[in-house]
Amino acid sequence: MANLRVDPAGFPFIGAALLLALLSAADGRVLVAGPAPADVPQPGAWRQVSIFLSPLDVHVNRVPVTGRVTRVSFTPGRFLPAYRPDAALRNERSEIWFDQRGQIVVARQIVGILARRVVCRLEAGTTVQAGDRLGIMKFGSRMDVFLPASARILVTVGQQVRGGETVIAVLH
Repeated sequence: MANLRVDPAGFPFIGAALLLALLSAADGRVLVAGPAPADVPQPGAWRQVSIFLSPLDVHVNRVPVTGRVTRVSFTPGRFLPAYRPDAALRNERSEIWFDQRGQIVVARQIVGILARRVVCRLEAGTTVQAGDRLGIMKFGSRMDVFLPASARILVTVGQQVRGGETVIAVLH
């Protein structure tokens, strides 16, 4: 248990690179890294990185991008296993929309079969830094991050990532 990370401090990412870097919003394993399904989170071309959090991962979520929170929503739903593709639209979830100099990034906290609650601590209008605490999911869930189609994804399916530390993509 010496390596247990309960709520580590965020990565001190500094400089202009922070404005273009998208940090992982959660600890876990990458399930999806590529084009997003049509109309998710809204019509248009999106890229998606989905991260599955096992019960042993840190469940404090991190802001993926520096910018301003433009929208926060909560949707009640089911409690299907979070790794299932249909969990994204059927399970209880919250969505947080960020505007980074006109580029929209969306983080979606999704509960799972064990996780029965998402907590988002951000409000619309808040200015945030990549790596700031976003909220928490209780315990074993999924984080989807939707990126502009022009973003370059740097992670691969199966890769382990750390919230607030691993650079998952770069905005253009």
